[in-house]
Amino acid sequence: MFAAERRQLILEMVRANGAVSLRELARVVQTSEVTVRRDVRALEAEGLLDRRHGGAVLPGGFTRESGFPQKSHLATAEKTAIADLAAGLVEEGEAVVVGAGTTTQELARRLARIPGLTVVTNSLLVAQALAHANRVEVVMTGGTLRGSNYALVGSGAEQSLQGLRVSRAFLSGSGLTAERGLSTSNMLSASVDRALVQAAAEVVVLADHTKLGTDTMFQTVPTDVITRLVTDEPPGHDERAATELQALADQGVQIAVAGPGPGASGAGPAGDGVPARQPQRRDMPLPGQRRTHPGGPGAQLRSAAALAEQGLPADRARVADMRRR
Repeated sequence: MFAAERRQLILEMVRANGAVSLRELARVVQTSEVTVRRDVRALEAEGLLDRRHGGAVLPGGFTRESGFPQKSHLATAEKTAIADLAAGLVEEGEAVVVGAGTTTQELARRLARIPGLTVVTNSLLVAQALAHANRVEVVMTGGTLRGSNYALVGSGAEQSLQGLRVSRAFLSGSGLTAERGLSTSNMLSASVDRALVQAAAEVVVLADHTKLGTDTMFQTVPTDVITRLVTDEPPGHDERAATELQALADQGVQIAVAGPGPGASGAGPAGDGVPARQPQRRDMPLPGQRRTHPGGPGAQLRSAAALAEQGLPADRARVADMRRR
């Protein structure tokens, strides 16, 4: 493929999705990330897109929201690894809230295996993933359906969450920075996500590395309210993503980094369609104290060793416990 054709395809992907990782661009145009990075730099010089932490976004600083069909095909391996690790945080009999998003949908498929759960959600996709789960109770919020991401939003959704209290909330979004925290491109979605956060003692953000350093219009969760971030391993050349992770850790966010290990293909048990991935885990503690989430007493963060004790096998995840200096 000639450079002009390759760059046109890259530009079309960014315009269609709002933000695309270099890894995904390289896969689609069938070339190396080094070549794609050179193409992205050339397109940025023409003012056609902006480079952002291992990817490319629409120009102007704030990325627009992609629709579900586009999001569902982006960073699929990373979302699977993140969902595998996040599911290990949930124990039998818990009550949790799960927000809308393609990564949280992957998480819901894994939560279907945990008996005794109560899952509150405003996402039709999350509810669908749990619809036939044995001994999992699904509670839907009210609200108005937002077709682009199959989520219930508006005052009805927010009012139905009043007075609710659960152990933790799992949320995704369009961007995550140490300065502003989690953000999204839609005002109604941001408002409902804030209501979900108010219902939880702990807040767990699920965000792949392409969202690190990306800032979007409406703040959802300030950094000081985020208990834990579950993300994937950034590419080795992406120093800015590593810097963003460190900045988040310095503000008290515990970081869990998941990466797919060998044998990352095939179907999961019982033919449920969930890939039988085995992420690897690595402990990388930083000095400092653990942080207790202000949302509720006793919500102290657990170390990687404690995660292993609660049933997260050593060969399932690659964890970096980064605590406040």
